[in-house]
Amino acid sequence: MKPIIAIVGRPNVGKSTLFNRIVGYRTSIVENEPGVTRDRIYGEGEWLERKFILIDTGGIEPNSEDVLLKDIRWQAELAIEEADVILFLVDGREGLTATDREIAQMLRKSQKPVILVVNKIENYTDVEMKIFEFYELGLGDPFPISAEHGMQVGDLLDKVLTYLPEKEEEEENDERLKIAIIGRPNVGKSSLTNYLLGQKRVIVSDIPGTTRDAIDTVLKRGDQEYILIDTAGIRRKKKIRENVEYYSVIRSLRAVDRSDVVLMVFDAVEGVTEQDKKIVGYAHEAGKGLILVFNKWDLVEKDDKTMQIYTKRVYEELKFLSYAPIIFTSALTGKRVMEILDIVDFVAEEHAKRVTTGLLNEVVEEAVAMMAPPSDKGKRLKIYYATQVSVKPPTFVFFVNEPELMHFSYLRYLENNLREAFGFNGTPIRLLVRKRD
Repeated sequence: MKPIIAIVGRPNVGKSTLFNRIVGYRTSIVENEPGVTRDRIYGEGEWLERKFILIDTGGIEPNSEDVLLKDIRWQAELAIEEADVILFLVDGREGLTATDREIAQMLRKSQKPVILVVNKIENYTDVEMKIFEFYELGLGDPFPISAEHGMQVGDLLDKVLTYLPEKEEEEENDERLKIAIIGRPNVGKSSLTNYLLGQKRVIVSDIPGTTRDAIDTVLKRGDQEYILIDTAGIRRKKKIRENVEYYSVIRSLRAVDRSDVVLMVFDAVEGVTEQDKKIVGYAHEAGKGLILVFNKWDLVEKDDKTMQIYTKRVYEELKFLSYAPIIFTSALTGKRVMEILDIVDFVAEEHAKRVTTGLLNEVVEEAVAMMAPPSDKGKRLKIYYATQVSVKPPTFVFFVNEPELMHFSYLRYLENNLREAFGFNGTPIRLLVRKRD
């Protein structure tokens, strides 16, 4: 599993700017208005070949009675609860505040590794004087950076790596197919698990978050064994309150990292929510085999066209998942639940599919002949050849004359041609562009 790093601090100290700098793309909304990051944002970072999950939290106001700020505080506490390392960000321009002191006290109680990061230090003249007052927080040496300009961020990540747990390798030798069952609380994840297993192994209740922890269970079907990872698990802890929605996301991230195929479970009555998009988006970015399971289908009023209309609407909501198969189930009645394993087997094969270089290049040449590659200022992109470099997910490298000429829309066109020729149903595929030396 990838380790988790949480960025915490009071509002408007630059947490989202640091998050974007580390993750490498603008995911968080960055504004000068305090409290603009209302939800935790998740991204995958990598430094010196070590991958990790980065959590960008909303600004903590420890004593605020404002409902929104209280909710943000609770969410930040959840992030702290699961994090392996905490980056406590303070504002070097504004200096030490009473809120910083209260947050520092909360972090000391967490007994987690905390790196005190002083942001907005653009001028390193007399830097000791600028950060001296932060020693009062009792969290070790303050680490000066400028997230906006990227100054010292690499050195900060060097320090972060020294706190990360060792890589876990014991699961790599397990050849059994690992299936992560993810989704929001109360969509029926545990009920689906129980039906697949044929026995009540997981506590099921109508109250969201009744499952105590993520549970791994071995499922046997014929000669094949699967490992089901049920992520309904919400540990009740004193400080976590009832914020099960947010806590479930972190558990889902960890389970996705360990899995081969992901069952993303939706409530068919409620349809696709924003929280669903965040959870399933991570599985897509992680390159996992993916199946969209719409549970509680027995509660949906329907006629002979409902399923077709519903499917179309789902793919419109989740355009980036047009490759993922959809199945409509009822864990209560058992309708289509056992068909899930047949789809899992199929998706796992597609996820591990290899294409010969010769056949691949025939398809690429035909695609290029049908639609010429993009050009800019009289110079046209030329694709020399392509090759598949890995599986899980299938990954292809295109060797070209000028990589910067490859437009996103043309990559999407090439992906569509590969899918039309070779399938890759249920799996993302990755297309990389390299300059041929």
